[in-house]
Amino acid sequence: MRNFSFFILLAFFFVACQNSSQTAAEESTPEETPAKKYTLTPFTASTAYPDAKMESMTYANGQFNFGVSNYELGAQTPDADQKMCANSGKGQHIHLIVDNQPYSAQYTNEFEYDIADGEHYLLAFLSRSYHESVKNSPAGMAKKISVANKSIGDMSDIEGPMLFYSRPKGTYVGEKDTKKVMLDFYVVNAELSAGYKVKADINGEEHIVDTWQPYYIEGMPMGENTITLTLLDADGNVVDAPLNPVTRKFNLKADPVEAQ
Repeated sequence: MRNFSFFILLAFFFVACQNSSQTAAEESTPEETPAKKYTLTPFTASTAYPDAKMESMTYANGQFNFGVSNYELGAQTPDADQKMCANSGKGQHIHLIVDNQPYSAQYTNEFEYDIADGEHYLLAFLSRSYHESVKNSPAGMAKKISVANKSIGDMSDIEGPMLFYSRPKGTYVGEKDTKKVMLDFYVVNAELSAGYKVKADINGEEHIVDTWQPYYIEGMPMGENTITLTLLDADGNVVDAPLNPVTRKFNLKADPVEAQ
């Protein structure tokens, strides 16, 4: 009888331990990562301009003059209709970014532009008609400048890594332009393939990209949206660089005609 009682107690102890271990395992199981609301998909390959160059830049008396070769400003990029994203009817152009301001699109190589006196970071690059930057280095120019009386005094190359925000920008209207929105940025002195990364915070949702290329963003709601781009080093730390991070707000709107 004693042996029987002993085996009963032993079985009870074994079952209790097994249940306890199972409960502990269930409690220690990590929670599943929530599904992303927005998707980032690499852009389809674009018309290449390997010989496009931005050869020179002057700014005097409020007037810019860019030397551009092997690139036709004002022309439509041949694959614009295939991209299924916002496209400029005015054609290919220059994106001019001064400090942390949204870019100014310029469709000729000479134009007036007002820059306040003082030191600034300036980026100019050739853009396809659908606003994607031409990323071969001769097609862009990044400078640290000193301006006085609407003219550049001192100008030097930017030495450290920097990230410039380009798109999205402004207001997008209609299903064609709002369904797929292009994310495009410009990096200077930083190879993403060599360890740098860009964190794209879309309405509070974090995405990490490690390839310098544009991306389609899908799933964003109508109305105001916010994107913050941050340049990170190989260890995931925020790079100590001017204008890092950078935030933009933009709007998506339904086309009233499409809604009828």
